[in-house]
Amino acid sequence: MVVHQHRRRRGRVGEAVLALGVAATVAAMSGCAGAGAGRADDRPPADPAATVRGAADRLAETGSAQARTAMEMATGGTRVTIRGEGGVDFENRMGQLLVMLPADAAGKDEHRPITELLVPGALYMKNRGAGVPDDKWVRVDTTTLADGNLVTGGATDPLAAAELLRGVREATYVGETEVAGTKVRHYSGTIDIGRAAQLASPAVKGALEAAAKGFSKDAVPFDAYLDEEGRLRKVRHRFSYVNNGVIDVSSTTLLYGFGTPVKVVLPASGDIYAGKIAG
Repeated sequence: MVVHQHRRRRGRVGEAVLALGVAATVAAMSGCAGAGAGRADDRPPADPAATVRGAADRLAETGSAQARTAMEMATGGTRVTIRGEGGVDFENRMGQLLVMLPADAAGKDEHRPITELLVPGALYMKNRGAGVPDDKWVRVDTTTLADGNLVTGGATDPLAAAELLRGVREATYVGETEVAGTKVRHYSGTIDIGRAAQLASPAVKGALEAAAKGFSKDAVPFDAYLDEEGRLRKVRHRFSYVNNGVIDVSSTTLLYGFGTPVKVVLPASGDIYAGKIAG
């Protein structure tokens, strides 16, 4: 599911994603109620862009949260949804997700959920398949992936999803709505991946720098939903690239259960697979 052909150049992200066997489209997660139209008495923030840019810092102050992810990919009329669930420690920049692949993406009727460990500069996966023993982990350097693991892991790292918001090029306050029963403010706009990479925290800076080089377009449309405390509750990014046609990816992250302890234990070196991995 993850590409092992590193140091790709701009415009080659499509090849990386297809090599994963994840060629598809992902449906955005549910959980947001209401159309998001602002009410007459809403007072929009003085600077919506600055408010959204501060979301990553607010999450670091909050500490940790539970997360659900959905990645929707579409190409050639094929549509596939990949879902994940787990927790993220925003303060210590680590996380763990259980990623569920649909039958199409794995190329077989069933595929065991893939456990992903997210740490600065690296992605660890267990039950990755493609010739890797079930009891072994695969380690991938995210700074060498063409998309910085914004797409190829089947779930955008929630930390990276938040850090991308530092690169807001423009933002509009849409209005109040609800996400999973919580009142939030909805913002919409575009992000510049290169700018996000420049302003990102050291934990994801290298990965976002790789993404800035790998995608054919720097501009990424987004929708972000912040609660009354300024915490990011939901964010959707829409990526696109060219590979024998335009491939559209919608990646959604839902955050809840703030303050829930998140413990990430990295595998021992002897548990990391060093053999050949099938494409």
